[in-house]
Amino acid sequence: MNMRTTKTRKNAAFVALMAIAVSACGGGGGSIVDSGTTEAPATSDGGSSTEAPSTSAAPLSELPPCDPTALDGADGTVELTFWHGMNGELEKSLVALTDEYNASQTKVKISLENQGGYEQTLDKYLQSGSGSLPDLVQAPEYAVQVLNDTDSNVPVGACIEADAYDTSDFQAKALDQYFTEGVQWAMPFNVSDPVLYYNKKAFEAAGLDPETPPTSLEELRTMSQTIVDSGAAAFGLALDTGADSGGGWFLEQWFAKLGEPFSDNDNGRTAPSTKVLFDNQTGVDLLTELQSLVDDGLAYNVGDNASGQDALLKLADPDKPAAMTIATSAALGTVLSVVAAGTIAGVGVNDIGVGPMPGPGGAPGAIVGGASLWIVDNGDAVKTAASWDFVKFLVSAQTQSTWAAATGYVPVRSTALDLDPVKTTYAEDPRFRVAYDQLGEAADSPASVGAILGPQREIRNITAQAIATILQGAQVDTTLKAAANAANSLLADYLASNG
Repeated sequence: MNMRTTKTRKNAAFVALMAIAVSACGGGGGSIVDSGTTEAPATSDGGSSTEAPSTSAAPLSELPPCDPTALDGADGTVELTFWHGMNGELEKSLVALTDEYNASQTKVKISLENQGGYEQTLDKYLQSGSGSLPDLVQAPEYAVQVLNDTDSNVPVGACIEADAYDTSDFQAKALDQYFTEGVQWAMPFNVSDPVLYYNKKAFEAAGLDPETPPTSLEELRTMSQTIVDSGAAAFGLALDTGADSGGGWFLEQWFAKLGEPFSDNDNGRTAPSTKVLFDNQTGVDLLTELQSLVDDGLAYNVGDNASGQDALLKLADPDKPAAMTIATSAALGTVLSVVAAGTIAGVGVNDIGVGPMPGPGGAPGAIVGGASLWIVDNGDAVKTAASWDFVKFLVSAQTQSTWAAATGYVPVRSTALDLDPVKTTYAEDPRFRVAYDQLGEAADSPASVGAILGPQREIRNITAQAIATILQGAQVDTTLKAAANAANSLLADYLASNG
């Protein structure tokens, strides 16, 4: 590995992202709904390819190698550092798994270092020089392109190939999230996707079947109208405009459900994306429907949902509750614990229903949330092999069964479902399996996997601001066009900095 090149490109990526973050937040109170001077490229060509920027990946044979047998020749215990962003009960579960691994063998010892969260982990990684990087890093699903552009990792695909490692029982969509330009870059570890949470008692009071939640946006509207008209709840649905939920990630989800590309170059899968496509008629129709739900009093907008809980807490509002909301499947265990504590008067744990995320026309599937494992290229074949050994442990069927049962995350491989404790968990409470099944229902196409964008989290902030103004009554088409202009400007800046 050319460490000088790596450091230069890592710093360029970070500088570009910091400039993008400032631009996305706006200076002096500026708003993305002002179309500004940057014209969005035409979006009538769907997801067809444009000229690939120079950030295109090299063939696997030209990328840093992985030799799993190098660990056999290690002189003593190989000590590795793993940066992660897990907190609370999730961190406790990760610590327990790591302790189990360390105790199971003497070749490798893993030291965990909590960086505070996904964003903090990613930012520290991008700011660090090549000599101060960890050996393994947990990075969120939106970091694929920016990490690729650092040229600082060993693609797990190299390890999979060298080890003849069988991935046939893995969730295809979980692997696909981290597969671009013919390379498997990272290994999915903690996987989630959005699901519908709903109050079964409100459904019963409205005369609806509590075992049949809405699967389409059309049914969502109809059932919300029935709920509101009956007085079973003040609102059918609680919406939010958070970048990691209703304002950003969910928009990408709905495009994927429809098989519509969110950005060009096959969602950035065949070459880095150069423009977004969310301002097309699909985007206008989606946001018009959400706006009308709020305007008609069928949905309540809780805002940016900074706590990640505001939309869920609206179900417990003693004055004007909502009957449904959409949130990450990773929250299910916490939701049930909170309900068990009596947060919602008269509602018990078994009164909370879980269904797939409703989509336009009932379109199935979901794209992956959560994070993955990236092996850092430090030029040491033994450490690369040791990192791969730990990765294999974390995604083994038994470990994934233990992890999923303890955290609520989706197992990344089907064979985990045949093993306790998750086998019993899914059998006793099928609500925990909804997210797993939903991932498997997605169509097999680049559009259905979701987009890969260099400044993806910053673009989600842009769409979140746009959707917030739309739910407050702004004109949908012009607001989305302005957001696309801003996003395309960020993409152009990013690609120019990483060329």
